[in-house]
Amino acid sequence: MSATLLAVAVAAILLAALGAVLTAARRSDRGAALGQLSRETRGRDRSAARAAEHAARETARASSALATMPKADVEPWSPPDPELVGETRRQFFNRASVTLMSASLGAFGAAVIAFLWKGAEGGFGSKISVGKLEDVISGIRSNKGFLYVPEARSWVTEYPKEALAKAKVQYGSQAPVYAGMEAGIVALYQKCPHLGCRVPTCSTSQWFECPCHGSQYNRVGEKKGGPAPRGMDRFGIAVNNGVVVIDTGTVFAGPAIGSNTTGQEAEGPHCVGNVGGH
Repeated sequence: MSATLLAVAVAAILLAALGAVLTAARRSDRGAALGQLSRETRGRDRSAARAAEHAARETARASSALATMPKADVEPWSPPDPELVGETRRQFFNRASVTLMSASLGAFGAAVIAFLWKGAEGGFGSKISVGKLEDVISGIRSNKGFLYVPEARSWVTEYPKEALAKAKVQYGSQAPVYAGMEAGIVALYQKCPHLGCRVPTCSTSQWFECPCHGSQYNRVGEKKGGPAPRGMDRFGIAVNNGVVVIDTGTVFAGPAIGSNTTGQEAEGPHCVGNVGGH
């Protein structure tokens, strides 16, 4: 019995000792772990402190640099001018006006170029073929002495061969005009030399008679009356292989007042005014 109790007591003592050892070991491990954590925490704290100190030094340095910079001039605020606020509308109308004006000038320029280009290719301002000479003379006679050629803006009439001697003296300096007279025809510009009205014919007098101011010209365009400063202007004529070509690129001034190479007088009543007008 005593041996059994002794054995139990020894076992209890051993178990108590083992528990004490285990408890001490656990406390030692916890303490070591806590010490290690404390060292890491203290290291992080020191690093954070150094970073904060560095940031503070940089902030102080930046503040010092800003303090030494000159102050910028700041203009005082003033309310906007109402005129300037409305400038956008004025700019719109100004630009619209400029655009419309430019478009108009462009259209005018295009029209001028088109007119000149047409003159270069054909039409008034160029050399215009009006047909064979015999057909032209036949057309003049069938139209009672006058043939109108719209492409050349001219009247074509016969020039009498018996008047060529006087024509040589009067028109010899205008070789293309005289060449047409030698062929038996003359091309007269339709505009009156006075103020530019289109001069029609008078079938009764067999003259050209301007309805605007009463200027009168015989059948070959020599002035017979009215305020015109000279006879009707004319174009040069060439006959190439029997074909009549009127050169409307050059206008020759009409003969001086008093010229009368054909001696033609009015053959009937006048359509406009009286001979000798103004």
